Amino acid sequence: MSSLEQMYQQVIMDHARAGHGRGLKDPGLIHVGESHQVNTTCGDEITLRVGLDGDTVSSVSWEGQGCSISQASVSVLSELVEGEPLATAEETMEAFRELMQSKGEPLDDDREDLLGDATAFVGVGKYPARIKCAMLGWSAFKDAVIRAGKDQA
Repeated sequence: MSSLEQMYQQVIMDHARAGHGRGLKDPGLIHVGESHQVNTTCGDEITLRVGLDGDTVSSVSWEGQGCSISQASVSVLSELVEGEPLATAEETMEAFRELMQSKGEPLDDDREDLLGDATAFVGVGKYPARIKCAMLGWSAFKDAVIRAGKDQA
């Protein structure tokens, strides 16, 4: 395993152990959406709640159980989109989808900069069954935004 792969593995494990945004909270906003998603292939589950203040993602919280990939991915998602405009969250989600479809090949520098710690998931794209794990929280986020009444993500 290369040193870059080891670093990526460490980022994933760190996020899985101490998930950013873990613990559902009431954001106290008018536009709040919640989504529960299950990966029927492996049993991973995520419940994600998003609070929107205008066109800004002001709060992302979640609870879940499953493999380190699903738990770390939703943690990274929370870190990347909380406090960002919905348009930036949408761009980030699209970049993560591209990463998952890249079959283990890195994206261009601009996309990698946008993804931050999410670039650690580049190797997941080599394993189609694991892509569902990595995308679980992102699917919950998209659905929660729709449920909050802001169908932009």
